[in-house]
Amino acid sequence: MSVEALTHPLLAGAAHGFIGRRGGVSVDDLAGLNVSYSDDDPALTAENRRRATDAVLPGGMLQTCYQIHSPDVVTVTDCWADADRPRADALVTDRTGVVLGVLTADCAPVLFHDPTAGVVGAAHAGWKGAFTGVTDATLAAMEALGARRENVAAVVGPCIAQKSYEVDAAFEARFAEQSAENERFFRAGREGHAWFDLEGYVASRLRDAGVGRVGMLGEDTYAQEERFYSFRRATHRKEASYGRQISLIGLSAS
Repeated sequence: MSVEALTHPLLAGAAHGFIGRRGGVSVDDLAGLNVSYSDDDPALTAENRRRATDAVLPGGMLQTCYQIHSPDVVTVTDCWADADRPRADALVTDRTGVVLGVLTADCAPVLFHDPTAGVVGAAHAGWKGAFTGVTDATLAAMEALGARRENVAAVVGPCIAQKSYEVDAAFEARFAEQSAENERFFRAGREGHAWFDLEGYVASRLRDAGVGRVGMLGEDTYAQEERFYSFRRATHRKEASYGRQISLIGLSAS
């Protein structure tokens, strides 16, 4: 089975792909293209990362970070080894041949491209990172490299959909306190609970920040076991571990 790399026309000027779990070498609960070193054989993870990168930009140098659900961004100027990856949740660069990658398993991956300035970015936007402004920080870091947010295209990739994302009242209240307009991202559920639209919230943050073009893939990680890993699905099933997929973007030299 070949690697599945979902693309979006808004990002057509950059090498990119939202990679699922198909086409990998991991086994058991992690079966497929798991790109996380947690709970997996490092050799299998490394091979999966190589396959994912080659599906987007053959020969590209993959750069990822140690994700901590923060708004922190790193500008990639020199490449690092996996063991030395910085603690952050977004990456930006203007260097050709570098492939930026963020890992997810229900959280929202966001890929950015300013074709005029030749700058790309990738952000891991779980609810906490999105809430605290990881996409805003990514745009600011891109601007420091010469990008203009009105020229930026940003696409929200596969993540847990509203129909699959039940949260409690305290969670909803946190977003309502941030802005009364956030109530539109919640749909009432059973008593004391609601259903949260993470994808819609992230896309709204991007539009409010002045991003020129915003897209969404509309792919639910929780509901598509054959295509995507899902932390929440694995938790509900009481599985021992769960895999992560990767979303990638880079600038080719040609």
